[in-house]
This record gives sequence, structure tokens and C-alpha cells, in this order.
Amino acid sequence: MNLRLPIVAALLATFAGGPLAADPLRDRAKGLFEVIPTTPPPLRGAPASPEKLALGKMLYFDTRISENHDISCSTCHNLAMGGVDGRSSSVGHTGQLGGRKVLTVLNAVFNKAQFWDGRAEDLESQVTMSVMAFPSALLKSRGGPVIPSAELTKATKDHAVAQLKGIPGYVEAFGKAFPGEGDPITYDNVAKAIAAFESTLITPGAPFDLWLLGDDAALSDTQKLGLSLFIEKGCADCHNGINIGGGQFARFGSMQSPGTDVLPSDDWGRFAITRDVADKYVFKVPSLRNITLTAPYFHNGHEWSLRQAVSVMGAAQLGNKLTDSEIDRIVEFLESLTGKQPEIVLPILPPRVGSTPRPAQ
Repeated sequence: MNLRLPIVAALLATFAGGPLAADPLRDRAKGLFEVIPTTPPPLRGAPASPEKLALGKMLYFDTRISENHDISCSTCHNLAMGGVDGRSSSVGHTGQLGGRKVLTVLNAVFNKAQFWDGRAEDLESQVTMSVMAFPSALLKSRGGPVIPSAELTKATKDHAVAQLKGIPGYVEAFGKAFPGEGDPITYDNVAKAIAAFESTLITPGAPFDLWLLGDDAALSDTQKLGLSLFIEKGCADCHNGINIGGGQFARFGSMQSPGTDVLPSDDWGRFAITRDVADKYVFKVPSLRNITLTAPYFHNGHEWSLRQAVSVMGAAQLGNKLTDSEIDRIVEFLESLTGKQPEIVLPILPPRVGSTPRPAQ
């Protein structure tokens, strides 16, 4: 749907006899939420060139930057599944399980920080830390990918760079993406290219956004009631801003414990990063954009039902036992947060040659 239509409709209404009728709910919502733009925001540093985006796209789907050539960014961040892998715990090399559910890559560029514990400040840092978990010898913890030792870090970087330098097509692609650099195939440039591509993975045009822009018909009456409840019950105190989340950290179970099945006692959240006792069981508030596509829910992926997830959050975070009717209406509102999914044409990856290093065994 063309995002300009609601604006045009508003202008026509003005010329026909005055502005559209005031809508207190929309006015309040505009103070809490923002519309996903139709174009991605610029990243820090140099602007993303077409060549850098093309390179980042190839690297995103290429398993050869992992030690065993068996996983890529797209393994966990499947763009056909809302930017996640549909698992309660992601699977790495040799079937090893990660400790937390993967967060969606869609609209991640708008987050305050990356990962559940916020250890990465931006997409570039997130890419670096994620790719550092690619060696098969590297186990994962509940904190997500473990940051390896200095020796393993160097070995992982050397492996990835050697792979890419051993593929003529990548030598050419890096040269075009990072012109003027004497040695463009570096680990930092890998992260910059993938982050540039990931920054384009946004989902504009959600019914909720169209409604914020003035299209009254974009939301049903039930969804508007759900939005009103979402605000009145306090959900929007944490789930706000452009990503309807992703902008702050909060203690899970701030009003009452959701139980150890939902909040495992051995995962202390952000405390593992800050070592501040006040950060025990504190996690990044996840984005609710495209939430109907990204089950299961919570950092350990315990809940597979969105209705049950809403119920748990009402009790644990708001101290409020929501009625079945209230849950139904809030869930219907959440369904309006699904935007236009990225339409990605898979890249043709440059072929290896006889001298390209082999995968680890």
C-alpha cells in the first residue's frame, strides 16, 4: 500500500471542508510511537554504497565465513520467517544449542542496543560478536554467543579472512565496496558490509503505521480497543518508540515472578555484562514489530502462544491479571504491527577455486 495515500486523503479532506476529525487515541499514540520509515536510516561512518550493500548481502547468506562452512547469518535470522529461526534456542555448529532465543534482525537497526543483554551497541558490533561464535569449538551459554579468548578470536578472524581472500569473486567485491584501501578484506570490513545490508531489513507499511498516518480504516474497531488497552494497562510504558520496544532495559518479573520455567534462575540477564546487582534478570525490551511472525516468545523461547505471552506479561510486568477479552483485543492490536516484509532476491555467491582454504573438519 502506498504510504502517501493517507496523507493525500487528509489534504483532500482539508480542501473539502476542513481537517479530519480529531482522534484522541491517535493523538495519544503519536506521543508514544513512531512510524517505520520507507527508507532505512544511515549508519554511522561512511554511507552504504550499492557495492557495500551487495557485498553485505552475499556475506549474510554465505556459510563459508563459518569455520565448518555450515552456518551463516541467515541460518538464525531467516528472512522467510520474520528474521528469526522459529526455535526456542538457536542451533549452532554440531547441533550445539544457544542459551537464548534469537531476536529478529528485522528493524534491528532501530534498537537501542543488540542482543537480549544489550552487549552490542549497534549492528556492526552485533555482527562481529555473532560471527565470533561461528567456530565449532566454541560453546554457547545462556548469554548467547560467548566472546572467545584472544587466541580463538584471532584464529576465527584469520580463518574468515583467509576464506574470503581465497575466493576471487570476493577479492573483487571487497575492492569495489571499500575502494582506496590497500587491503580491503578485513574482519572489520566484513562486519561493516553485513551491518549495512542488515540496516535495510525494515518493515514499513504496517496497518498500525498507516493508521498513525491518518488512515482510519487501517485498524479495526477491535484493534483500536486493543491499542487503548495496550496504553492504559501500561504495556506502552516499555514497548514504545519506533520499534514498539528495543529502546530500554527492564527487569523481567518486576511485579511478580513468572516462574522458573519462563525465567530460568541461572540466566541473570544484563548482570552478566555490567556486574551490577541491580541488573539481575534485566533484559532488553524486545520489539513487538512483526510479533506474530516471531514465535516462540521471551528470552528463553518458553511461550509459543502469543495470547499466553500477553497474559504472562500482564501479571509479571504490570501486576494485572488480564481477562480473556482484554488479551484477545491486545493480540488483535499486535497483529496490526506486521509490516511489509523485505523481498530479497538471493545473491549468487562467488565460487571457490582450487586454492581456497578448506572448511575445518
